[in-house]
Amino acid sequence: MKNLSKKNLLAIKGGSVSLAKIGGIGAGIIFLIGVIDGFIRPLKCR
Repeated sequence: MKNLSKKNLLAIKGGSVSLAKIGGIGAGIIFLIGVIDGFIRPLKCR
């Protein structure tokens, strides 16, 4: 087994997608759906 130096350990990057990116993409999609829905079937304010 080979020991890694501190420099090599700091160079390792994870491959996971952060939760903030997923949430941002989801919020953007929901916003666009709301804008499109507002143009297609506008409703009066109550």
